[in-house]
Amino acid sequence: MTGKTVLITGATSGIGAHTARLLLDRGHRVAVTGRDETRLKSFLDETGHPDRLLGIIADAADWPATQAAVTRTVEHFGALHAAVANAGFAAADHPRTIADGDPELWAPMVLTNVLGPALLANAALPHLEATGGRLVLIGSVAGLKNSPANLYSATKWAVTGMAENLRMYATSRGIGVTLVNPGMTDTAFWQGGVPPLTMSPEPVAEAICFALGQPAGVDLNTLTIRPVGQPV
Repeated sequence: MTGKTVLITGATSGIGAHTARLLLDRGHRVAVTGRDETRLKSFLDETGHPDRLLGIIADAADWPATQAAVTRTVEHFGALHAAVANAGFAAADHPRTIADGDPELWAPMVLTNVLGPALLANAALPHLEATGGRLVLIGSVAGLKNSPANLYSATKWAVTGMAENLRMYATSRGIGVTLVNPGMTDTAFWQGGVPPLTMSPEPVAEAICFALGQPAGVDLNTLTIRPVGQPV
């Protein structure tokens, strides 16, 4: 994979930001989206590579914004070789459950985590078909192992299913689909209460880049990466 264009949603921090920096370091062109203009500008200023890095204000759960982000990326760089559905978060009442949590907080999480990847796929697939590219969905170990009445886990189970049904559609069109499932990772997901057993985002970013670097004709479908010691 040399000189490719990659769009990453929700990439101003955490796994998405580390992935963008790795790709830039390796000579690729990267478009990143974020909802917060100040955070996006700070990321762009800190990261550099203004000739190969494009920042776009967009909410991953908003269809016109997602469609516009894909269109702008293609217009700016000339093509789209990969799209990474990275945007996602846990509601502010996490780890409270469906039984005792606050339903008023759930809709944005469900829309971002489940609708967001579907919107990106819809907008990106025609361009990925033109380049023989790859769609990467960021899932979670929580989408492989259930937690009691945990709605965040349920959204990631939806991503697991979506990755496979998108693969079934995309493979006959020359598009690869990869699901990357991180375990406990030191990101803003934990809202300041990071557990002691976590890994840094860098290994997850490396896994994403590994998937993106697969040769033509190879469809790498699932990567699960945990810190050593995480039993679940």
